[in-house]
Order: sequence, then structure tokens, then C-alpha cells
Amino acid sequence: MKIGFITVSFHSIQDTLDVVKQLEKNTLPLGVSSTVYVVDNDRSGELKEKLQKCPQAIYVESPGNVGFAAGNNLGLKKALQDGIDIIVLINNDTVVPEDLILNILKSPISDNQTGVVGGLIYFAKGFEFEDKYQKDELGHVIWYAGGEYDWDNVYAKHIGVNEVDKGQFDGQREVDFITGCLFIVRADVLKKVGLFDERYCLYFEDSDLGMRIKKRGYKLIVDSNIKLWHKVAQSSAIGSPLNDYFLTRNRLLFGMDYTKPRTKFALLREAVKKLFIGTKAQKLAVRDFFMRKLGGGSWIKIP
Repeated sequence: MKIGFITVSFHSIQDTLDVVKQLEKNTLPLGVSSTVYVVDNDRSGELKEKLQKCPQAIYVESPGNVGFAAGNNLGLKKALQDGIDIIVLINNDTVVPEDLILNILKSPISDNQTGVVGGLIYFAKGFEFEDKYQKDELGHVIWYAGGEYDWDNVYAKHIGVNEVDKGQFDGQREVDFITGCLFIVRADVLKKVGLFDERYCLYFEDSDLGMRIKKRGYKLIVDSNIKLWHKVAQSSAIGSPLNDYFLTRNRLLFGMDYTKPRTKFALLREAVKKLFIGTKAQKLAVRDFFMRKLGGGSWIKIP
């Protein structure tokens, strides 16, 4: 059994190295090998050099900042070529426990009816959205316990966000989407469904891939025994113009692909309104959507 992790590095070399080293400390059962594919969207000579000291790491060169979707695709293609059986997309701004691999292997990922597995993801200490928590609650504040859609308004919601974990999400449950922060999938599923749609660049790319997997009859399952801690919004700050731009444009793209005609009409009417009263980033996002300027759009110059 071969398990492979893919992480995309951008402006955070130390975070990336920390994740690689934490994964290398994971316990491996007999007959299981682990590889970490590090996609370098910075094209950093420093990262490439330092990864030589990490025996499980494979450096994957990128032409530059190609975005989250295309960056992960570079890693996915390499992992598939190498015959990896279970592929795990993992953000480089996370903190990895030493039993992550053991819990992944115990999860439903080997069930032929399961397409993707996710985990219970907490805010890393000090990265919470709010400051209302007691000291002993830090590290137990939930960032993601599953994903659900508000289809009428085309919004994706994290179940349990900002709640302190008291066992309310223990167990395994089927969800609408699995976050790309920790996206566990079998190679055979990807061979049938394909990789990330690079039109999205970042945001909603995980929703789109999850929808394509669900349409093939697979389940998306969150297993609370799989745990991770996330240093939230290290590469693209929540509420930043970049965040505003890609969420606006890609919500339109996702909605046009997957919602009912009435919802599509409402989205287009809302988009036209934003051309007049939206933020600068929203106006640009809507224009790019209508002009089919996708991928990096007007925001990220793709090499």
C-alpha cells in the first residue's frame, strides 16, 4: 500500500518544511510506504535544497504561482505516475499529529462506495476567528467538521465552525463537500473522475471535484478520528481583495455548473448588480466571469 501526500508551498517555506517533517514522524504500519510531494509555486531554490534532507519528500517543480488547483494537479499527476494508492491533499499551513496515517488507513477510504474522506479540522492555537475561548479550549475549536451547501444562495458552509469540540461531531458522517485542506481520495477514483478543474484556480475547486465524484455515485465522508490543526488564512487572508475576487467569480462559475435554472438566474441578476455597487474586487471578478477570463483571471498571472 502506497500513501502519498501532496502539499503546495507558496510564501511559507517553514510551514511547508514543518508539515513534511511531521508527516515523516507518522507511524507506518507494516507494508505501507509514505511519500510527500511538495509542489513549489514559489520556485524556491531554498526549499528544494532543504527538502533534500527529508527522505520521504519529492520536490515537484512548478512554473510559478499557478494557483491551488493547478499546483495540486502537478502533484496529483506525479503521484498517479508513481502508482500511489491513496492520495492525500494537505495544506502546508497545518499541524499534523503522529497518528494521521494510521487513522486515514482505518477510515472508510478503502470502501468502494466512498470517494473522498475528510477529517475533523481545528483552528491551530492562536489562529481562531474569535477571542472568546478559555485557555483550555484552544486547540479544540473547530474549523471544519464537514461541509454543506446552501443551494438557494450558492454558499458553502463549514459545519461546526467556531464551536468547541465536545464530541458533538464524533463518528463518521456523509457531507456535501470535503475541504481541500485535507482531501483523502483513492487513485482509482481520480482516474475515473479526473483532477481539479483549473478554471477555478483557488476556492470552490474542491467543491467542484467533490461534486463530480458524487455524480459518479461515490460518498463523501468525514471521519472524526482523523484530526488536523489549521493555521487559517496564511496564504490568502479572509476578507482580502484576493479572497473577495476568487470567491465572487468562482461562486458564479460553480453555480452555473451545478444549480437549478431559477438559482442561475438569481446569481446572474446579483452579478450584474455587483458591477455597479460591488467592491472593486467584486466588479473585476464579475467582469472576468462574463468575459470567461478564468484560471488566474485578472488577479494571478499564470506563467
